[in-house]
Amino acid sequence: MIVVVVGGGAVGTFLGATLANAGEDVVLLRRSVPPGVRRLSITVDGPGSEARIADLAVASASDALTSPPDVVILAVKMPDLPGAIETAAHWPDTPVLTVGNGVGADVMVQDARTSGIVAGSLTTAIVLDRTAGLVHRLSRGGLGLAPVGGIDVAPAGAVGRAPSDPSLDRVVEQLAMSFVAGGLRVRRLRDAASMRWSKLLANLLGNATSAILDIDPADVYRDPSLFNVERRQLREALAVMRGLGLSPLALPGADVRPLALAARLPPALVRPVMLRMVGGGRGGKSPSLRLHLQAGDGPSEVAWLNGAVARAALGLGRRAPVNARLAELVEECRREPERWAWFRGHPDRLIAELPSS
Repeated sequence: MIVVVVGGGAVGTFLGATLANAGEDVVLLRRSVPPGVRRLSITVDGPGSEARIADLAVASASDALTSPPDVVILAVKMPDLPGAIETAAHWPDTPVLTVGNGVGADVMVQDARTSGIVAGSLTTAIVLDRTAGLVHRLSRGGLGLAPVGGIDVAPAGAVGRAPSDPSLDRVVEQLAMSFVAGGLRVRRLRDAASMRWSKLLANLLGNATSAILDIDPADVYRDPSLFNVERRQLREALAVMRGLGLSPLALPGADVRPLALAARLPPALVRPVMLRMVGGGRGGKSPSLRLHLQAGDGPSEVAWLNGAVARAALGLGRRAPVNARLAELVEECRREPERWAWFRGHPDRLIAELPSS
């Protein structure tokens, strides 16, 4: 296949290198490319396997290929997705694979395109060292792939189970085989919405709380009062999933189905288990929202994480007050460094800002 990857960050570089290692012809599109640079040598270093070197073509996002690719991968963060969709408009009939955190990407892409769409949920932690051309894969995990079906009528704008589409199924099959050949575990699914929301559950754990307080997720789960906040946001998300008719799924390396049980069991029983899960799930990497606040770089993805739970709850005629407030507080901390400094390391201040149970 000829594959265009829009997004030269950690995820786009990792997926592009994985496909190149499988023998696919990959072009990595970045916002800007240094003069004279046309190819990149990327080393993927993962747990339990030897490092693999991939050779990728690289171009600026303003360049258009002379011939249409077989697949376009949108591997950008949600705030950057509109620009990536505009870039993909160069090839209106090419199937698109959307890979990102949160809920809402598939709806945005469907609104802009008529081509087939594949949803992707990556469950392995990735770190990119641009200076060394090195991609560190920090946890085993893998990639869930699901063809995207029609958009359910609001309340939630959820993308549902895809009807059988032989041409799109072939794209999913080819992608799955290539990613596996490149060393990435893949699980093929039919229910894109349940897959997206299952990944959302995993993304919620120790993320917004860790970011606001600027502490490690494990420290969040060691604190009984903060653990209660985590359970409340999780229960709200699970209630929304039930309202949408969705069920938690087992993603590669991230089986979130036990979270439904953990949300009901006594805290003293499940907190040690979830502490181990959260502590080891990211391979030592800080959660995305905390990294974003530390970088101080534009809008975060919280609107498509905790914010998505709150919006979907409203669409169902319900409320998700903890998720709504956490989303607001992350954005407040992003806009006002003094506000973030006030919260940092003070769980009591965060708890005082949240609605009472």
